[in-house]
Amino acid sequence: MPQGPGRPIRTARVAAVLLAALLSLTATPATAAEDATPSGSGAPAVPLRVATYNIHAGAGEDQVFDLDRTAAALRDLRADVIGLQEVDVHWGERSDFTDEARALAEKLRMRVFFAPIYDLDPAAEGGERRQYGVAVLSRHPVLHAENHEITRLSTQTPDPVPAPAPGFAEIVISVKGVRTHVYSTHLDYRADPSIRAAQVDDMLGILADGRGPGVLVGDFNAEPSAPELAPLWHTLRDAAPDAGLTYPAIAPQKRIDLITVSDGITVTGARTHATGASDHRPVVADLRLPREDR
Repeated sequence: MPQGPGRPIRTARVAAVLLAALLSLTATPATAAEDATPSGSGAPAVPLRVATYNIHAGAGEDQVFDLDRTAAALRDLRADVIGLQEVDVHWGERSDFTDEARALAEKLRMRVFFAPIYDLDPAAEGGERRQYGVAVLSRHPVLHAENHEITRLSTQTPDPVPAPAPGFAEIVISVKGVRTHVYSTHLDYRADPSIRAAQVDDMLGILADGRGPGVLVGDFNAEPSAPELAPLWHTLRDAAPDAGLTYPAIAPQKRIDLITVSDGITVTGARTHATGASDHRPVVADLRLPREDR
């Protein structure tokens, strides 16, 4: 839930074999089930399983860092593409200075794109840069990837003011020839909704530039009925309204981890996955993407 990467985590060392990455007011939410037929032609739709997971920098509800446990939870989802939040890359002792994006990609044999929110100097001279952000894992070829800026209130500077900052990940993948945009986001965690409202506006502006099917996933730090999320539902639909609550992972009380889809995408099923590998539960949805006649 929190975006601030400064929380303490007890560390159990995990050896990570690095893989070279392919690419380093209120409105009622519409749901995908309300649009059971893809728009466009009668060409067969293309299946895609998507997921979202705030991995809590590799620590479980027990606050123990164990990236093998994180990878096992992700593997159980059997997803084709996964949006990740709270990803450490050489960030600090809490995650053993691991490049979590690459390590998870190697463990799952998936492509990865990491989009840092923070990119800080090394902890020691000659070390790796300390980064923290979001990522997208994909089993499908990645045609394009970009780290977009949205409004943020930094957790790393004193007396921060709202300002554009990176950490909104977009990849374009080819799913059996269907170009699909997948976005991973992590919205502000503070009680004041104004930053999240600005972030929603920023994301919608970026999504408007995409053509073809679009999937936006992430930790929104707000439930779908929150007023600041209302503008989303004019463009996107909630893909998992009945999948279950997601936060906290043990005895969840809120649904703040969302999968949303653009018009024309059909959802055939969605669920949360009960696991203590993070302080959030992952969400997975089975989609069918519209494909035009050739």
